[in-house]
Amino acid sequence: MSQQTQFLGEELSPEENNPATARFEVVPCGLEATVSYGTGAARGPQAILDASQQLERLVAGKTPCAEGIFTHAAVDCAQPIEAVMADLRARTEAIIGRGHVPVTLGGEHSLSYGAVMGVVDGLAKNGAGAVGLVHIDAHADFREAYQGHKHSHASVMNLLAAEGLPMASFGVRALAAEEEAARRAHGVLTFDGPELVRAQTSSVRLPDDFPENIYVTFDVDGLDPSVIPATGTPVPGGLGFYQSLDLIASTLRGRRCVGIDIVELAPIDGQPVSDFTAALIAYHLMALTL
Repeated sequence: MSQQTQFLGEELSPEENNPATARFEVVPCGLEATVSYGTGAARGPQAILDASQQLERLVAGKTPCAEGIFTHAAVDCAQPIEAVMADLRARTEAIIGRGHVPVTLGGEHSLSYGAVMGVVDGLAKNGAGAVGLVHIDAHADFREAYQGHKHSHASVMNLLAAEGLPMASFGVRALAAEEEAARRAHGVLTFDGPELVRAQTSSVRLPDDFPENIYVTFDVDGLDPSVIPATGTPVPGGLGFYQSLDLIASTLRGRRCVGIDIVELAPIDGQPVSDFTAALIAYHLMALTL
């Protein structure tokens, strides 16, 4: 593969880009099947890969790439959405089976169902215990379905909650009444945008019985549009860059991150700031696993 198809490709040594030993395995998945406002999420994965070539190896005092980063060929998103989910699920399960951390680059948020369930499957086979979700988003994504789609970007967290996954949600500031009722019914731990931003909260404590294994699903619209304007459903009043990362770090204390996705980047031609920010978030999240 060319360096432009590998996350941080220009910085990686051959040893760091070895799929057999890389701690992080990146899976591009430019799914864009159910978007309901702005478009462009299909181009998100490649934009992140392109921008990652400009990252420094050192981030937050750590060097994640020294642990190895390998980027796979993109998932075929021309398939029906159910086939995309099955393909992605099989890929992340295989990555967990190798003892590595899957990092999925989206694409719309609906893909998280396949990515998360593959991690759940892999850890179940290893007897490694339950998975809890840490969810950064402007939206609850708790609709039963949206515009006729079960696998919708607006219903993905509802699907995952129905699978029995405990969930802590951060940054939500746009939700319907049915979503509020659904997330309460599922016992979601909610830390919504207005309370976090107004109080400048950057650390929380999850209950002791929240799972040790954490999957982080990061919708870039969870950040304020002043930080990442390139997303299909921007909502004002969002989280700050460091605030979001600090919140995630606080949830990982005493726990371990077993999977990551970064979704909903919709690149704007000639404005690379959002692409670079999304790539830097991905690399920061890798650092938080170390």
